[in-house]
This record gives sequence, structure tokens and C-alpha cells, in this order.
Amino acid sequence: MSQVNLESIAVQLQSEDSKDRMLALASLKNVPAEQAAPLIRQVIHDKNLQIRSMAVFAMGLKPDAESFDILIKLVKSDPDYGIRADAAGALGYLEDPRAFETLVRAFYEDTDWLVRFSAAVSLGNLKDPRAHDVLVQALKSEEVVMQQAAIAAIGEIGDLEALDNILEFAQSGDWLVRQRLAEALGHLPSAKSESALRYLEKDAHFQVSEAARISLERLAAR
Repeated sequence: MSQVNLESIAVQLQSEDSKDRMLALASLKNVPAEQAAPLIRQVIHDKNLQIRSMAVFAMGLKPDAESFDILIKLVKSDPDYGIRADAAGALGYLEDPRAFETLVRAFYEDTDWLVRFSAAVSLGNLKDPRAHDVLVQALKSEEVVMQQAAIAAIGEIGDLEALDNILEFAQSGDWLVRQRLAEALGHLPSAKSESALRYLEKDAHFQVSEAARISLERLAAR
């Protein structure tokens, strides 16, 4: 993208019209991270919450050297739970192991379930085996989406020690939970995983049975 266009976006990001700022932010999608990141930062404290949310999330997709520290600060102290959740999610996209402690603290200490959910998802993205205890705790949540996130994260990490914990969800009444389980088991090679996948392959819900079939193929190809 030409320098002129970048300058135009920078000006548009200062517009009084929130639609202009939103369009300018969206137009950074195809701009290289090193050029996009400074422009994204112009609106991370925008008065429009939707724009703030877009900008914070974009920091995970278009990071530069300053992005990590800013996102850590937002997770820890932003007054809006939605922004804290966006920042936690963005940290997962960075896949920076330095985020581990902050994400764990957010899971245990944040008062809003959406932030804890984002933290659990991002811990999966980090693929750090130290997340075992956190994710097993997340499985005990009353929020079904938290259970889904924890199961998926355990699969991403390849945490065989948590295998028995997630197998308890093989007969969950929520088909999305069963689907996440089927997907996760494809990353957890063991006789127990194969047996559970054979069971899930016969699931009445097509997406569950299909996920189980794909995971069985993945295990067989190892």
C-alpha cells in the first residue's frame, strides 16, 4: 500500500464520524503488521466501544514490538470486561509464552466469565503444558462454552494427562461439546482416544460423527 494511502487512513482514523474510523480500521486488513500496528494503536482507546474492540483484537493479528505489553496491560486493568476479553484473545494470537502467567491470572481472578473464556482459549493457543491445572479447572465450569474451550485447548496442547477428564464429556447433552471432544481426541494419541472416537463416530449428530471420523484418520496417519 502506498504511503499516501496510509496517510489517508491515519487521517480517517481521526474523523469525528465513528463510521469513518471503523472503515479506516477495517482497511488495515491487508496492510503489513509493522505499518498497521501504529495506526491500530491510535484507536485502542476510542470513545466508541465497538471500534476499541476491533482495534484491540486487531493488535493480535497485526502486532509489532509494542503490542504485547499493551495487551498485557489491557487484560490486567481495563475497566471494560469486553476489552479485557478481546485483549486476552489477542494474546493467544501472538502465541508468546510470556503471556502465560497473565492469562492464568485472568482465568482465576477476573470476575467476568467472558474474560475467563478468552483466557482459556488463548492458553490453548500458547500450547504450554503448564496450563493443565487451569484447563482441568475450566472443565468444571457451569458455562458450557467454557467446557468447550477447555476441551479444545487440551487438544491443542496435546495434554494426555487430561484425557480421562475430557472423556467424561463423551455423553454430554450438548453436541458442540461432543464435537470439540472428537476434535481434541485427534491430537491425543492413545487406545482410550481411539475407543472414544469409535463411539463418537456413531453419534446421531453429523458434525460430531464427522469430527470423530477425521480424528480417527489423523491418529491413523501418525
